[in-house]
Amino acid sequence: MLSSDFMCFITYFALTMKQDLPRHKGQRNQLVKELIAKGIRDTKVLKAISIVPRHLFLDSSFEAYAYQDKAFPIAADQTISQPYTVAFQTELLQLKPTDKVLEIGTGSGYQASVLHQMGVKVYSIERQKELFDQTKMLMKKLGNNFIMKYGDGFAGLPTYGPFEKIIVTAGAPRIPEKLVEQLALNGRMVIPVGSGTQEMKLVTKDEKGEVHVENYGSFRFVPMLSNRNS
Repeated sequence: MLSSDFMCFITYFALTMKQDLPRHKGQRNQLVKELIAKGIRDTKVLKAISIVPRHLFLDSSFEAYAYQDKAFPIAADQTISQPYTVAFQTELLQLKPTDKVLEIGTGSGYQASVLHQMGVKVYSIERQKELFDQTKMLMKKLGNNFIMKYGDGFAGLPTYGPFEKIIVTAGAPRIPEKLVEQLALNGRMVIPVGSGTQEMKLVTKDEKGEVHVENYGSFRFVPMLSNRNS
């Protein structure tokens, strides 16, 4: 069996062979037009998606389809969310340049890279060790310098909180209380809740600390898991 260090080396070598070419940029521009047609309006979100090279976050076998509005499998039986879902969640956050943003579920790093491109300070947590190691290597190669931690998303990152914005990129069985606690006053958290099909929820905390929840339609995510891998 190949060691995890050797597999990470192979992954890094494969990444260094990929490039961002003019045709990829054209495909991203076409994707942006599709997202606009589907209702995304935040120009900062659209600009970030037009810049971040999604094909670099996918296995080379999917590269030809990278700019279709679809989810694709990645390592550790996880998925990279479809661009519309990434744009929808990001738009709901209503980001400001001064925001500290906590992402639960780093996955491929694509969502975090979109946030990073928008100029906010990103903190991201991933519980799958294989995926964490691969994505950390990719982020280093791309120059995306944000804080990545390996751990339990249900616990959040209290040491770094509170956060003005929190985004959860896996289906949670409930709204985790610890994440609500780490949400700043006047903060916003976007989280899909439910099993199978999830309801996208916007959790806001007002200036008095009172919490409000709104629903924003049905989506499908991989489940959010609690116990960290060994």
